[in-house]
Amino acid sequence: QVQLAESGGGLVQAGGSLRLSCAGSGRSFSRLAMGWHRQAPGKEREFLAAISYIGDHTKYADSVKGRFTISRDNAKNMLYLQMNSLKPEDTAVYYCAAGFTYVDWDYWGQGAQVTVSS
Repeated sequence: QVQLAESGGGLVQAGGSLRLSCAGSGRSFSRLAMGWHRQAPGKEREFLAAISYIGDHTKYADSVKGRFTISRDNAKNMLYLQMNSLKPEDTAVYYCAAGFTYVDWDYWGQGAQVTVSS
């Protein structure tokens, strides 16, 4: 069993940066792929980025490629999302997730609100 908890959300002006963190518990953390997703009001949950269990492979959605960077520290059971050049359309609840593939996510955090003002 893996439990995830996001932190680092908040309010930022357009063009600014934020770093989200996701703390994981459980011995399986370092054996799972990790990812970030978001859900804006009235929209479906959107995949943003994923990283392999040892951190040697990453994948990004076109909407965030070049602006967001996913990373992990397995020694600390931590996942990160560095978000730069934020836009108002990045406003959403951001979720971290863990799974054995980049398609099926088995564990989810509770979400962190990110609001980007224009």
